[in-house]
Amino acid sequence: MIQVLKKRLKPRIKARIRKNKQIINKNIDNFFDWIKGAELVELKECNVNEDPVRPELDNIFRRSYGRKIYGVQYGGEIHAVMCFAYTNQIPKSVEELDKFSHDAFLQSAQRDQNVGKIAIAYTVWSKKKGGGKLIVKEVFKKIKKSSHLNRLVTLSPLTEMATKFHSKNGAKLIQVNETTQNFEYQVIKK
Repeated sequence: MIQVLKKRLKPRIKARIRKNKQIINKNIDNFFDWIKGAELVELKECNVNEDPVRPELDNIFRRSYGRKIYGVQYGGEIHAVMCFAYTNQIPKSVEELDKFSHDAFLQSAQRDQNVGKIAIAYTVWSKKKGGGKLIVKEVFKKIKKSSHLNRLVTLSPLTEMATKFHSKNGAKLIQVNETTQNFEYQVIKK
């Protein structure tokens, strides 16, 4: 009796497993479809309350002295945000980031209008699965095309989440500071 029951159920179970795999694969494809049509855009402002890393920095700070806010946009919505400062030195704190980006901005006014040689990503967050990785990838492409930027370095908090995120996305830890850590993404110009 049990063997007869097993013979009847076995093909049904296999069919159900196959069907469920198809459904799961289709849902995963649909889940990440937005990534294919997303684009990197420069933003005039962002909702600083959404920033899990540095919500205390207002939009004036994020847009002053050559600093920029970028977002990954899809369907009229922003799904990930990354803020940058352009410097000529690697900062160890937000205070140094402010000073170094201010100095690089003033130096550029006297030269060629290109602010800094190093892009310092000091905050990143995602509102949708896959957004963080995508914005890193898109910004990386933008920096590789730039004529004046030769390094992409982070000013990250001392958290396990930041360490895992940057390590998983190919960055190397270059220094640990009192309250921050710096990771560098290798930029190879073509």
